[in-house]
Amino acid sequence: MAVDIRRSKSYAATFSMIRLRGRARRLVAKSWTLSWFYYRVHGLPLAGRPDDHVWYFAYGANMHVRAFHERRRMRPIEQRVGRLRGYRLRFNLEGRPKGRAAPANLALDAESEVWGVLYKVTRRDLLRLDATEGVPGRGYRPQQFETEDQDGQLLTAIAYIAHGKETDGTPSLRYLTLLREGARANGLPGHWVQFLDSVEHAK
Repeated sequence: MAVDIRRSKSYAATFSMIRLRGRARRLVAKSWTLSWFYYRVHGLPLAGRPDDHVWYFAYGANMHVRAFHERRRMRPIEQRVGRLRGYRLRFNLEGRPKGRAAPANLALDAESEVWGVLYKVTRRDLLRLDATEGVPGRGYRPQQFETEDQDGQLLTAIAYIAHGKETDGTPSLRYLTLLREGARANGLPGHWVQFLDSVEHAK
């Protein structure tokens, strides 16, 4: 009984710390000046001006309107079907709950490609998106990639990438459903939808 109580207190403390960090990050994200210093401390550049337009490439849950528009409250100026060549979609990150979640990630693979959604947003909105993704932090980091839209037009876009594990985990069914529904709703190619449908989920 005593062990269970200590474990419950530990979980509660960890959850409270995560919530506190999230609130602090969102507070910083509201100020461009604070964010500039915060990013610099973490070794990340914060270039441009708040109202500049940038492309963001979503390949995970942010393809879904429920995650991107409703939960993260993003309002993209424009969106297109996008493709990133030379990378492979992996599920090799540790999510929550541990062992039953594996968020999407990008991995170098010259013979592969990743399909997703290209969103045009302001740098200020991208800053808010960073905060919801734990950036800056020990997980995802923003990186520029050369992507292309469905018409073959090349677009420099920001996407999140992380140092993943050697082996892939099994994402939750809830998470995979966001990817699958997002891919279908945005008109991603049939072979990519079939690939997402083939990914096994945690039991």
